[in-house]
Amino acid sequence: MPELVERLKAVEERFQEIVQQMGDPVVIGDQPRFQRLARAHADLEPLVEAYRRYRKLLADTEEAKTLLGSGAEDDMRELAETELQDLAVKREKLEEELKVLLLPRDPADEKDIILEIRAGAGGDEAALFAAELARMYSRFAESRGWKVEVLSSHQTGVGGVKEAILGIEGRGAYSRLKFESGVHRVQRVPVTESSGRIHTSTVTVAVLPEAEEVEVQIDPKDLRIDVFRSTGPGGQSVNTTDSAVRITHLSTGMVVSCQDEKSQHKNRAKAIKVLRARLLELARAEKEAEISQARRQQVGTGDRSERIRTYNFPQGRVTDHRIGLTLHSLPRILEGDLEELISSLAAHDQSERLRALM
Repeated sequence: MPELVERLKAVEERFQEIVQQMGDPVVIGDQPRFQRLARAHADLEPLVEAYRRYRKLLADTEEAKTLLGSGAEDDMRELAETELQDLAVKREKLEEELKVLLLPRDPADEKDIILEIRAGAGGDEAALFAAELARMYSRFAESRGWKVEVLSSHQTGVGGVKEAILGIEGRGAYSRLKFESGVHRVQRVPVTESSGRIHTSTVTVAVLPEAEEVEVQIDPKDLRIDVFRSTGPGGQSVNTTDSAVRITHLSTGMVVSCQDEKSQHKNRAKAIKVLRARLLELARAEKEAEISQARRQQVGTGDRSERIRTYNFPQGRVTDHRIGLTLHSLPRILEGDLEELISSLAAHDQSERLRALM
C-alpha cells in the first residue's frame, strides 16, 4: 500500500507540527487556537499511533527475513518462519485498521440532532405511523442514555401527528441516526378499513445535526416573528394566551412554528434552535452538491424524497432498500431496537468509502 504509506507520512508530519505548535507559549496564550489544535491532535493521534505500530511491524518483518536468509541453525530458522507468519497476519489486520482510520470523518458525527418526522401520503394512517416512528426513535435514544425533548408536535384527533420535531442530545447521536433521513413507507390494514385491504402510507424523516450559534449566525433583521394562540387536535384552543410562535426566515423562506410550551419565550428559543439546524443543513447540502460523486458512493443521498425503508405489518418485516436488508422483527424494531439496522447501514457506508479510498 505505497500510496497509503505516503498519506500516512504526511499525516504524521502534520501531527508533529501540531505538537510543536501546542508547545508554543504564543499559541498557549491564544485559547481558541489552542483548542482547535487540541481537537486536531485528538483526531489524528489514533491514526499516527497505528502508523507507528505499522512501521515497527515492517521493521520486525525485515529483521525476521534477514534471520531466515542468514544461514542460521534450523531451530532459529523455524522460529523466524513462525514469526513471519504471525507478523503477516498482524500486518493484514493493521492495514485494514489504517484504511478505516484514514477515512475522512464527518465533522457532524458527534453532534446532537434535530429529528423531524412528518406524515406524508395516507391521511390519518400516515399520521398514526408518524407517531409510532417518533416513539421508536425516542425509545432507541433512551436505550442509549440520550436525552429526548419534544421541540414541536402537531397532533391529530386520532392519536397521530402531522409533524413531530425532537431534539436528541447524546454523544454520537448524528453518527448513529444520520442514515434515517428519507421516506419511510408503511404497509398495513388500517383500523378503519372494513374490507381488510392493505394500505400504503408514507412518513418523511429528516435528521439534522444541531447547529452551534457560532456556526450559523442569524440576523434578527432577517426574521419575522408572529405569535398566536396554541391549538390542539381539531383546532380547539390549548390555552388562552398568545404563546405559540411562528418564525419566518426571510432570506430562505423557511418557516418554523413551536407551540408546545406555555411560555412564548421557550417556544421562541425552540423555534430558533430548529431554524439554526435547518440553515446548517442547507449549507451542508450546498457544499455536498459540489462533491456529488463522493455522495453517490455513500448509503443513499439522505434526500427526503428518497424511499429508504418499508415496514410491512402483514409479513412482520422491515426492508431497507438501500442495502437490500430485510429483517423479520418488526415489533422489536418499533420498540426502538434499531441497532442491527443502523450497524448494517454504517458498515455498508464504511465499505463503500473504503472502496472509493482504494
